[in-house]
Parts: sequence; C-alpha cells; structure tokens
Amino acid sequence: MQPTLIRKDTKAWKAQVWISFGAAATLCATGLAYLPGEDIHRAFMVMGYVFCLSTAFALAKYIRDNEIRRTDTPMWGLVVWGGFGLAMTLTGWGLWRMDVNPTYKAFLGVCWLFLISSVFTLAKTLRDAHEAALAEARRDGMRAGRELNERE
Repeated sequence: MQPTLIRKDTKAWKAQVWISFGAAATLCATGLAYLPGEDIHRAFMVMGYVFCLSTAFALAKYIRDNEIRRTDTPMWGLVVWGGFGLAMTLTGWGLWRMDVNPTYKAFLGVCWLFLISSVFTLAKTLRDAHEAALAEARRDGMRAGRELNERE
C-alpha cells in the first residue's frame, strides 16, 4: 500500500499570507480613517471596500468549488461574478470621482488592490489547509479501519 502524500503549506507561507492580509487591511483602514472630506464619502468607501472583500471571498470559493466539476448552478455563478464585478466597479468609480488629492487616491487605490489580491491568497491558503485536514482524517480513518480488520 502506497503512503498518501498530503501537501501542506509551510508555517512561513501561512505567516506571510496572514501578515500580508493584515497589512493590506490595516493600510486600507488607515487610509479610510484619515480620508479628507465628508463622512458620507468615507462611509461609501468603507462600504465599497467591505463589499469588495466579501465578494472576493465568495468568488474564490466559487472558483475552487467548481474547479474539478461544476457543483453550482449557472445563476449562482452569475450572482458571484456579477457581485464581484459590481463591487469592484462601484468602488473604483467612487474612488475615481472622489474630490481628494491624487496622491491620496493613488494610496487608497493601491491599498484596495493589495487587499483584494491578499484576499484571494488567503482564501486559497485557508481552503488548502481545510482540504489537507480532510485528507488526513480520511487517511487516519482508513488506517484505523485496516488495523481493526487485522486484529479481527
């Protein structure tokens, strides 16, 4: 019987992913907290960033779930892709139209894109860890079953 190889991410990789996500979230929060202008503009951008964040996680899950075989309906795919596209478009539009210093816009834009890219990496890392844990549980269960059969 061949031993089952279960690929896991290293601790260094996991730390890098979490640090990257934390840095992106912190930079976004800092940029939005000190955003000059009216509170309504700040609220719009916070909503946009949270909308982008949640739809990026949903899109990452959708893509991963349907990687090998389609498990979701086409309508759900439209909702997930449409939500992500709408979130990115509206947030970008709001950022573009905001009446603030171009340097500040650039900072918020780069932080926003850093956040979205780190979300996809974090989602993949979390999903890989979950799948590795499931594979280990299956392997351990099969091993325990074989040992039980050998004793009987």
